[in-house]
Amino acid sequence: MNTLSARATTRGFDTTHFRQALSQFATGVTVITTRLADGTFRGLTASSFNSVSLDPPLVLWSLGAGANSMPIFSGNSHYVINVLSAGQEDLAMRFARRGENPFEGVDYELSRTGLPILKGVSAWFECHNRSRYPEGDHVIFVGEVEECQLQPQPALIFHGGKFGSTASQK
Repeated sequence: MNTLSARATTRGFDTTHFRQALSQFATGVTVITTRLADGTFRGLTASSFNSVSLDPPLVLWSLGAGANSMPIFSGNSHYVINVLSAGQEDLAMRFARRGENPFEGVDYELSRTGLPILKGVSAWFECHNRSRYPEGDHVIFVGEVEECQLQPQPALIFHGGKFGSTASQK
């Protein structure tokens, strides 16, 4: 008996409906940072972050295939995933915008490989750019964690198109 079913030939939803359904899944918010060949920094906001494996320590995140920073993140050997904490909405918005230098006026320190680690984050992961998998309109990046630190505190979350926090409400 064949337990596999045939794929649907049509979808009962459009892209807007799909995006709205996805917005019901609360996610953490990260800023991925790296260094360009000229020594300047690049960073972007991403909510697509997950653990993959404990041994070896692997994490993943995804980036739109057409993103202007795709060549940078695809070509660099390392990046840092900064997990934003509650109250860092401004950082999330700053690194989501194009055009301006989002690092201007932002406190950060440098990792062992010279990449920016944002101050006040809940955790950070310095990763070797291990592999990339094109899927649909995004590329999935798998990073092998070489260093990580944490400062436990309420996390910044994104749900229903709005920022929130894991801090308990009283």
